[in-house]
Amino acid sequence: MARIPDEVIERLKEEVSLQRLVELAGVELRRQGKDLVGLCPFHEERTASLVISPEKNLWHCMGACQAGGSVIDWVMRAEGVSFRHAVELLRDGVAPSALSGQRVTRSTVAKLPSPLPIGADERELLERVVGFYAQTLRECPEALAVLERRGLAGQELIEEFRIGYANRTLGYRLPAKNRKPGAELRGKLQALGVIRASGHEHLSGSLVIPVCDVNGEVVQLYGRKLRDDLNHRGSSRHLYLPGPRRGVFNANALAACGGELVVCESLIDALTFWRHGLRHVTAAFGADGFTDELHTALTEAGVGRVLIAFDRDEAGERGAAALADRLGGDGVECFRVLFPAGQDANSFAIQVEEPAGALAQLLREAVWIGAGEPAARPAPAPVEPEHGGARAQLVQQGDTEDEREQGDLPSAAKAAGSVSPPPSSPVPRPPGAQPVVKLEADELRVEIEDRRWRIRGLGKASSYELLRVNVLVARAHPRRGEVFHVDSLDLYSARARGVFARQAGEELGVAEELVARDLGRVLLTCEEHAERAVQEAQAPREPEVQLSEQERERALSLLKDPALVERVVADFERVGMVGEQSNCLIGYLAAVSRKLDRPLAVIVQSTSAAGKSALQEAVLSMVPEEERVSFSAMTGQSLFYMGETDLQHKVLAVAEEEGAERAAYALKLLQSEGELRIASTGKDGQTGRLVTHTYTVRGPVAIFLTTTTIDVDEELLNRCVVLSVDEEREQTRAIHERQRERETLDGLLADHERSQVVKLHQDAQRLLEPLAVVNPYARALTFSDARTRTRRDHMKYLTLIRAVALLHQHQRPRRTASTADGGVLTYIEATREDILLANQLAHAVLGRSLDELPPGTRRLLSLIEAHVERVAVEQGTTRERVRFTRRELRQALGWGDTQLKVHLGRLASLELLWCQRGQHGAHVYELAWDGQQESEARLPGLIDPDELGAEGERAHDYDRDRSEPGADRSGSADDRSGAGRPPVGGRSGRGRAALKAVATG
Repeated sequence: MARIPDEVIERLKEEVSLQRLVELAGVELRRQGKDLVGLCPFHEERTASLVISPEKNLWHCMGACQAGGSVIDWVMRAEGVSFRHAVELLRDGVAPSALSGQRVTRSTVAKLPSPLPIGADERELLERVVGFYAQTLRECPEALAVLERRGLAGQELIEEFRIGYANRTLGYRLPAKNRKPGAELRGKLQALGVIRASGHEHLSGSLVIPVCDVNGEVVQLYGRKLRDDLNHRGSSRHLYLPGPRRGVFNANALAACGGELVVCESLIDALTFWRHGLRHVTAAFGADGFTDELHTALTEAGVGRVLIAFDRDEAGERGAAALADRLGGDGVECFRVLFPAGQDANSFAIQVEEPAGALAQLLREAVWIGAGEPAARPAPAPVEPEHGGARAQLVQQGDTEDEREQGDLPSAAKAAGSVSPPPSSPVPRPPGAQPVVKLEADELRVEIEDRRWRIRGLGKASSYELLRVNVLVARAHPRRGEVFHVDSLDLYSARARGVFARQAGEELGVAEELVARDLGRVLLTCEEHAERAVQEAQAPREPEVQLSEQERERALSLLKDPALVERVVADFERVGMVGEQSNCLIGYLAAVSRKLDRPLAVIVQSTSAAGKSALQEAVLSMVPEEERVSFSAMTGQSLFYMGETDLQHKVLAVAEEEGAERAAYALKLLQSEGELRIASTGKDGQTGRLVTHTYTVRGPVAIFLTTTTIDVDEELLNRCVVLSVDEEREQTRAIHERQRERETLDGLLADHERSQVVKLHQDAQRLLEPLAVVNPYARALTFSDARTRTRRDHMKYLTLIRAVALLHQHQRPRRTASTADGGVLTYIEATREDILLANQLAHAVLGRSLDELPPGTRRLLSLIEAHVERVAVEQGTTRERVRFTRRELRQALGWGDTQLKVHLGRLASLELLWCQRGQHGAHVYELAWDGQQESEARLPGLIDPDELGAEGERAHDYDRDRSEPGADRSGSADDRSGAGRPPVGGRSGRGRAALKAVATG
């Protein structure tokens, strides 16, 4: 019998309060120092001699009995029970009996609740006994360890066959036989054979396996002694209830075996086959214990082939031969399963590395020993050792093939040594095999042994940190029918999986550990199928736009038009823009530059209501929707947590720079480095511990901002091309005229035309490819180097040239060059016409960028100078003596007060105006600027494309020589397309004038 684990005993000694136990027994205690004292109930006394030590949870009688010990010793003496009985009482929390001062030598009253009803019949009593033993097994680590050593520790097996353990505690819970109910109950149990005449349990110290009849009712109990050293007084290690052997073990397998059945000598061997997936198995009651009941069950089930898996010893061979003779008379084919000499199924399985495969191979290699004419035996297929084949593993045991085939076999088997069974029925999947997975619509179905899993919601998975799905698990319970458990949970949450496993185990009648193990396999399966959904969720949501043949032709016609630039400018006017030709063209080129590896960034700076938002909207409207991302505002970390390619080769537009103020750092990095990377802490989905996650957002991206602020972040400003909206009175008058025009019929028709123009440009930009651009004139170009910031402005200038060339890619031949690694690089070349347009735009835009005054402030300075000159003439004085207030400027220039106040403050801070207090506290200004600095925006240092001459041509030829020699070149001068615009210089005609008009707006 298994001993009580030491940890259980120590836990009871520590956790059960001895003081409370003694007081419940009726002993009155009083404090004496650290101890408690009272009258000892085990002998008569008047002076307290019982000492209780609460700190140590011990007791001792200093009087006549001199007894003492722990809480267990107290219960043994107080209740008159054995050590094990006392432990059971404490574990069940049974209230102690009131003590009268007389020692109880032996208790005759049951202290523990009886698991068996008094009036139950024999069938119900046997069911209750099986249930009690099954519960006892769960609480006995030593018994579970024995099953583990024998390879039978699977919770599914224990639950399926209701394996239990008899540890002698059933008798403690039964009423004593000197009581009428006890005598009646014990009499029934004795008639069943559960207890003996002495009152002891018949199967005490044994693993208990119930055997049912074909109707599923328990009719027999088999006991296997837990420890061989308990086999004393001539008792057997194998016990059955007294009387004839009854029942059919694993009767359900007979109906589902497909005509082939494995018959073992013992129930332990049969459980071994079942545990490893070979579930078409039953057992006799020993080598000579094949009963008539079992014989009848096989016949009624239509079993035509029996694989006899008796022990490989003398008794097993005799029993196998006798069984073959008996079944052979019924025409049943019999085959002998050959274990190594002296071994049985269980001992063989625990010695091999892969018992499931080894046992299955033994069945396939079984030798025919009777019934019918044996078929010719085919050559056996070789069994690979890594598959756990029995042949390879049997060789390791030391037996030769001849010994396995012929040694110790019945004569019938030796005569038919060349016979093998026909291919056996499909072997059930052994535990640990890969689950059967089926994907049906949006449901994933997984079958693991007899458990069926259904998972819904995998298509909604959007990240690798969360896998929230709806999970249903079901199985056919042997007694309750179809049972299931369903819940929604995050499979990456260990806590959620634990709760699901516990609840599902209770519903399905299987162990929690089994469900938890299944959940792990289901999780791995779900990850494989959810990965696609996660990738789709994290992939940039770019709708694939298919252009019709007509749309493609119209777009290509635009891109191949030699007057492409003029058409772009004209189309901006058709969509509602008034003036702002150079700004519109710069914005359009910046949007095109998103397809380059280093695109342009644009910031439109103007006062409120000047039209900066209209300019931004006009430019963005011509960019395909799938290639632009617009926001009203951005938080400081928002860019870092976008999808990795959400911004790649797109235009990122923010309505107001103030809305992106907190994201300015990220915008600067994205523009300079071409990508963002951030390390952030988060919880690991498996362990719940904090870990570091890295998020990456890749560019390149073209940035488009607007602002009314004069003092923009300098670091952001010098990375952008700064555009200034025309705020002159003439421009306002033109805008008013256009607004009134839109209210007419012509305006309505123009609005309809606008959508067609926008669609044309969107389609055209969809046809632009991110090609490399080579500038053959690059070495001959010049740029101002007077300031450090021109290092970045120079790159803006070069990128502007590349953007112009990229826009004209359908008018340029595509060339190729071989790379060092053997690859091929495709590119187009920039022309002098591209440089001419870039120069004109650079004068209009980059010239202002290099000016320390914002465009609006520079314009106000020029207006103030003209105002001062006019007043000086009217007053007949010099300009140095002219004074003016902000109110006078408002009246003279027509500017708003807020707008004027901001720009005057900038001029005063740069000491271009002198400011002082007047008589009534108003600010009075004096012009300190002498007017000698050039106010016209112009970028110094740029070479005229007409002056490139021979130097540029030599550079051009040098690059041509490097691209591809001789006949290998992708294009030649003869097959090149037109330049895209009329040539410049004296030959340009209207082309150059048109470009100047574009640049000057």
